[in-house]
Amino acid sequence: MKTILVLLAALWAAAAPARPPNVVVIFIDDLGYGDIGPFGATKQRTPHLDRMAKEGIKLTSFYATPVCSVSRAQMMTGCYGARVSVPGVYFPGQSVGLNPSEVTVAERLKEKGYATQMVGKWHLGDQPEFLPTRQGFDHYFGIPYSNDMLKKSAETKTPVVPLLRDEKVVELMDGEGQRRMVELYAKEAVDFITRSKDRPFYLYFAHNAVHTPIWPGAAFAGKSQNGRFGDWVEEMDWSVGQVLDALRSQGLDKDTIVVFTSDNGPWLTKGADGGSAGPLRGGKGSTWEGGVRVPTLAWWPGRIPAGAVNDAVAATIDLLPTFVALAGGAVPATPVIDGRDITPILLGQSKESAREAHYYFSGYELQAVRQGRWKLALVPQPEGMGKQAAKTANGLRLYDLDADIGEQADVAARHPEVVAKLKALAEKTAAEIGGKTPAARRPAGEVKGARTLYPTVDYVPNDAKKDDARQPAAKKGAPKAAAKSVALAQAKPGDAIPSAAAPQVGQKAFTLAVTVDTTQRDAVLLAQGGLIGHALYLKGGRVAFAVRHGADEVVEIVSPAEVKGSFAVTAGLAADGAMKLVVAGQDAVTGKAKGTLPRQPAEDFCVGHDNGKPVGLYGEPKPLQGAVAGLAVTTP
Repeated sequence: MKTILVLLAALWAAAAPARPPNVVVIFIDDLGYGDIGPFGATKQRTPHLDRMAKEGIKLTSFYATPVCSVSRAQMMTGCYGARVSVPGVYFPGQSVGLNPSEVTVAERLKEKGYATQMVGKWHLGDQPEFLPTRQGFDHYFGIPYSNDMLKKSAETKTPVVPLLRDEKVVELMDGEGQRRMVELYAKEAVDFITRSKDRPFYLYFAHNAVHTPIWPGAAFAGKSQNGRFGDWVEEMDWSVGQVLDALRSQGLDKDTIVVFTSDNGPWLTKGADGGSAGPLRGGKGSTWEGGVRVPTLAWWPGRIPAGAVNDAVAATIDLLPTFVALAGGAVPATPVIDGRDITPILLGQSKESAREAHYYFSGYELQAVRQGRWKLALVPQPEGMGKQAAKTANGLRLYDLDADIGEQADVAARHPEVVAKLKALAEKTAAEIGGKTPAARRPAGEVKGARTLYPTVDYVPNDAKKDDARQPAAKKGAPKAAAKSVALAQAKPGDAIPSAAAPQVGQKAFTLAVTVDTTQRDAVLLAQGGLIGHALYLKGGRVAFAVRHGADEVVEIVSPAEVKGSFAVTAGLAADGAMKLVVAGQDAVTGKAKGTLPRQPAEDFCVGHDNGKPVGLYGEPKPLQGAVAGLAVTTP
């Protein structure tokens, strides 16, 4: 009888469906291709990632995007950011985010019975409607955007970021407080693994590290040979070890796939705090390989071959369909996604990409396309965030990435047939989801009454009416530079008008008019916005008008002759992006931006100064010493 029972138990076990694998994604912020040991780093030690590579697979042609919100949207939805209207970076208190109607990987896995948890940086909108708990995650613990997006608390006047548990702010963390961040995140991740061990789970562990400002924990500060950046990389590696050790100790290692990757390349203009792209050209903010090809490892003992290396083209968009397939599901035909199942690549069964081509978007502009070894650059590309366009000629450029990983030699003239093929692919995809009139772009999410998650010294609801947006008198001790609502015609140098009460120029043609009286040769006249916005300023005695569509997407036109004393300025941006500048009766200067501003500038409208991220192409934003009169902004 005992023998029969044993046989029946064995038969039942053989017939029982296998448990779908647990899924862990470890997503690092601004980690470059050359910043960890498996990809060539030597100044900082990464023993846990080294071991992960030896026990798993190294993916050497894995792609993210130039900036962080887009990469996170792609990982969550399986779509290019352009398809789901996530073109750039979200800021605290914005009214837009990833549309709640998009079906995320967390929701797909939740449908299959998975427990879901997110730890760390979300950055897909900080309004309650956009938070992880509204996008398929059972629980959330982390900072909802980048660690440099500190705003002054109305209570303490200290710049802070909010630490959330689910949808509640549990701590306002200042810069020094960020030294605890990696340790807090690691503990939360391990706790989730421990309490979820008896059912399939999905853990999305998205670090704020190693984005600037750099805050290594006390136990790691000064320990690497690469300054505080290397210290933070080593602490990040320690946190990976905590996750892998927790899986091993719970006996879950053979039941869990772990993917380690980064959201974009290194922020090169941060110098020693910015990391390394290794052999690749460019960095964060760029569609050169260094801006978007990221160090990626996958680990699943017993399933992923140990010590493997695969150069097949894959990307963050491929993770959703892969995880759904591993969980025993299938992604529906609608809504359309761009990613494909890369299980054969991960398991060492294929060296071929699962997609016909990979497309490199910067915002809504398609800048390059790759198929196999060939990459066709369609437009001049910036080298990285904070740098202007690289000195490449207009026209198509072709790179053989197998022979020239650093993208130095344009071989388009030698391979016209490859150029023609990739150009046709690019035109088709650009027509579908790129540019101003895409055929198949889905809308972003948008809410009314958007506000920061905690009271700040300059808070004004983003959709406040101008008549209702006037601030009460400043309380004693409040900063003098706090934004306030003023009538434009009465504005004077030093005034700052909150975005919601300022001229609404997003997606509109507009014209600026102002009379200035000054003896300065360099000064800010007007600045509205930060990464998206426009500015008027004096540059070497001439008036300049700049329109900014992104970190490295600035068009500047400059008056032909110097001015001094009192002079009138009129500047305009037309619906098609045409720019025009007329100064003191001089001949008009024209230029061409990529179009109207894609959204309302998020930062204040500043008169005679720029109190946020630089809008124009000025070094130090020197305040205006003089007067303005007749200031007006008109829209159709």
